[in-house]
Amino acid sequence: MRYRDLYTEIMFYGHFDAMPVIHWNEWQETKERWIREGMPQGADEHVFLGASPMWETLISSDSWLGVAHPGDAINIGLFPSFAEEVLEEDGDSRVLKNGDGTISRELKNRTSMPQFLGYSFKNASNWDEYKRRLLPDPARLAPDADIMIRRLSESDSPACFPIGSLMGWLRNWMGLENMSYLIHDARDVFCDVIMTIANLTCWTIDQILPRLKVDLAHGWEDMCGVNGPLISPEVFTECVAPGYRKIRNKLDEYKVRLLEIDTDGDVLQFSRNLLDSGVNVLFPVEVGTFKGDAIALRKKYGTDLRMMGNFDKLSLEKGRHAVSSEIERLLPLMRQGGYIIMPDHMITPGVSLEMYRWYLDELRALSF
Repeated sequence: MRYRDLYTEIMFYGHFDAMPVIHWNEWQETKERWIREGMPQGADEHVFLGASPMWETLISSDSWLGVAHPGDAINIGLFPSFAEEVLEEDGDSRVLKNGDGTISRELKNRTSMPQFLGYSFKNASNWDEYKRRLLPDPARLAPDADIMIRRLSESDSPACFPIGSLMGWLRNWMGLENMSYLIHDARDVFCDVIMTIANLTCWTIDQILPRLKVDLAHGWEDMCGVNGPLISPEVFTECVAPGYRKIRNKLDEYKVRLLEIDTDGDVLQFSRNLLDSGVNVLFPVEVGTFKGDAIALRKKYGTDLRMMGNFDKLSLEKGRHAVSSEIERLLPLMRQGGYIIMPDHMITPGVSLEMYRWYLDELRALSF
């Protein structure tokens, strides 16, 4: 069975006897290690590993953060984006003015989170400058969008429609502190940001989905931290949930039944709010610091909630026994359906190529 069909059977609790073998992503340092250990330079990782991508979509992986890249079929974020430029540079790092208006310092020679130094979106007075970049425009579609749409329709992997981010983008544009003040001081503006992005998302859906059948829609948020949500459930219900319900209703028009949200952190306190707003798939349900537990979430919310991830990526650094224990922990959920196993974030540099290929082989051998 091709992965696309297997995905549907699993997510809708149908007939399946195996798990898809998925490779999502890895740190640059991990990739460099694997090349030293035998992966050919420039190899297609999925072909080399014999693994599938999580899904296929119409934008590049970097474009989920709201700034389009060449090769995207559609621009779902800031249009036009801000002019990018290098403001400072030394041997170890560079300071950048980014396409989303932020200023950040990024390391040159190793993977790390950027250090944000400044924001163009500081308070409610800056909203109009961003709002005009979040309006529908036919020029958002690439001239060769039909070619990419046709390629996606023929993919063996699930076809995913990108819905962007209702509050994760704003947190990036402003920083968490500024966004928190905006919620307190200008709640109407915060709500308008959410609905403006939701309206743009619904417009993009209408441009693409008459020409393409997709298996799911996916949004990126990272709306939670180690102690839970970055905004209160009450603010989510008042401002964010209406945006998601609007998108959910639009997806229903095209019979897209799965709406997935990618949020790191402890999502437990938000799970009910997300379900009530139309989200029914969570990724990556991180283990580690955030103690994500897909089995506990299934017990709490039943089969209405689907999940991907929740395999502790750090177990891959601890050896075969740790990996086998993680797979064993998740077997009941795999057998039930509505869940697909994959690491709960990018593969870390402590994971050898041999160990990772062994893990993929273990998944390949699963049979229910």
